Amino acid sequence: MSLQRDPDARGDWLSASQTAQAVANRKLSALDAVEATLKRIAAHDGVLNAFTDVVAERARQRARTIDAALARGDNVGPLAGVPFAVKNLYDITGLPTRAGSKINRDRPPAARDATLITRLEAAGAVLIGALNMGEYAYDFTGENIHDGPSRNPHDPTRMTGGSSGGSGSAVGGGLVPLALGSDTNGSIRVPASFCGVFGLKPTYGRLSRAGSFPFVASLDHLGPFARSVADMALAYDSMQGPDAGDAACSRRDVEPVGSLLAQDIGDLRIARAGGYFEANLFDEAREAVSRVCQALGVTRTVELPEVARARAAAYVISTTEGASLHLDRLRQRPSDFDPAVRDRLLAGAMIPAPLIDRAQKFRRWYRARVLELFNDVDIIIAPATPCIAPELGQQTFVLDGVELPVRAHVGIHTQPISFIGLPVVAAPVALQPMPIGVQIIAAPWREDLALRVAAALERAGVAVAPRPKGF
Repeated sequence: MSLQRDPDARGDWLSASQTAQAVANRKLSALDAVEATLKRIAAHDGVLNAFTDVVAERARQRARTIDAALARGDNVGPLAGVPFAVKNLYDITGLPTRAGSKINRDRPPAARDATLITRLEAAGAVLIGALNMGEYAYDFTGENIHDGPSRNPHDPTRMTGGSSGGSGSAVGGGLVPLALGSDTNGSIRVPASFCGVFGLKPTYGRLSRAGSFPFVASLDHLGPFARSVADMALAYDSMQGPDAGDAACSRRDVEPVGSLLAQDIGDLRIARAGGYFEANLFDEAREAVSRVCQALGVTRTVELPEVARARAAAYVISTTEGASLHLDRLRQRPSDFDPAVRDRLLAGAMIPAPLIDRAQKFRRWYRARVLELFNDVDIIIAPATPCIAPELGQQTFVLDGVELPVRAHVGIHTQPISFIGLPVVAAPVALQPMPIGVQIIAAPWREDLALRVAAALERAGVAVAPRPKGF
C-alpha cells in the first residue's frame, strides 16, 4: 500500500487492517488517523447523527502515547492506531452511561471503561466516542426520541435499524472502521443489514459484557461491526477471553479466528433455513439469500422447529426481564421514557409468572432441537431482515397482504436465533437501491465457521460493504 498515492492517505476510509499496518510501519501516525476520523465525524455526523459523545482529547492523548511507543520500537498491538466507537450503553470513563435514555443521564460518570473497550485499547485501538442507540436497547428502528434518529448512510431518509443504530451508521458511513454494539433480539444484525456492513453476534457468553448497561441478562450479547470480515475478526480476536466481571462469560480458551479466514470452505455442510425463514420476506430479502446460497452451492434446506413459538417466547422473556430491571424507573419517572418503550415494559411487568415459566421451558426444548440440526450441518443461511431499511417514521409495511408494525417485525428472523445464543455473522449483500443482510448461523462456539463462510462470500464479491454515495 502506497500511502503517498492513496487518496485516503490521512486515514479516511482506510480499513482497520490498513490503518494498523500503516501506523505500525510508521507510514501514518496514530494521531493523524485520529484527526482524520474527527474530521469525518465533523463533516458527516450532522447528517448521520450516529454519535452522542466524541472524546476527542482522550483519543488524541491515546494516539500520542501510541506514536511515542512506536518511536521507541515497542509493539503496540494488532490494532495500532485504529479508531473505534461504542454504543452508548458501554461504560466510558468520565461519561454517564446513558443507554439511549433520558433518565440515565443523571447517573454519575463511569469510573472505568467497559471490559471490551479496555481490551481493544490494549490491542492498540483508540476510542473516539459513544454512539446513538434505541432507548434501553428495546428498539429495532434506531429512532431515539431523546437524541434524534440515527440515519442510514445509504439514504438518510431511512432507518439504520436498532438498537445499535449509531454503530451501523458510523461504520457504514465510514466515520470509524470499527464499532461495538449489543444484540439481545437482533440489535447488531438488524443495523448491519440495513446499513450494509458486517456484524457479529457471538455465542452467548463468548465476549464479556462487564461494564455495559443490561437489557435482558439471559439474552444480551456484545459484538463488533466492520466493513470487512478481516477487520471484524481482528477486533473479535482482541476481545476474547474470560472475565470474572461477567458471570456468563465463558471460561473456554481463547480461539483466534483471524488466521482461519482464508481456509477453503468446501468441506463445510451448509444449508438454507426453510419454512418460517422462507416466508415473511420482501423480494430483496429473497434475492439476497438466493445470491448467497447460489455462491455457496447450497442445495439443502433445513427447517427449525416451532420458530414462531420461539419468537413469541423471546418476546415474553425480553419484556419481563426488561420490566424487572426498570421497575423503579417506571414507578418514579414514567414520563421520561420513550412512550413506546415504557408501554412495552409495563406490559411485561403484568405477564403472569406461569407464562414466563412456560417460555423458559420452551426455550430449553427449542435449543435442544435446534442443536440437533448441527449434527448434520455446519452452517445455516437465513435472512437477517425481511426488507431493506424502511423510511424514518414509517409505522407499518404490508407483507404477504398483511399490514404489520415495522418496529415489531424487522427482527422476525433474528429473534429465534439469539433466543438460544447461537453465533451469527450478518453479511451485507449490495443490492440496489439499498443493501440488505443475510445471517450466517453456526453452532455454539463455532464463530470460526461463520466467519470463514463470510470471508469466502466476501472474496467472491457476494458479501460486500458498499461505500455510500457522498461519504
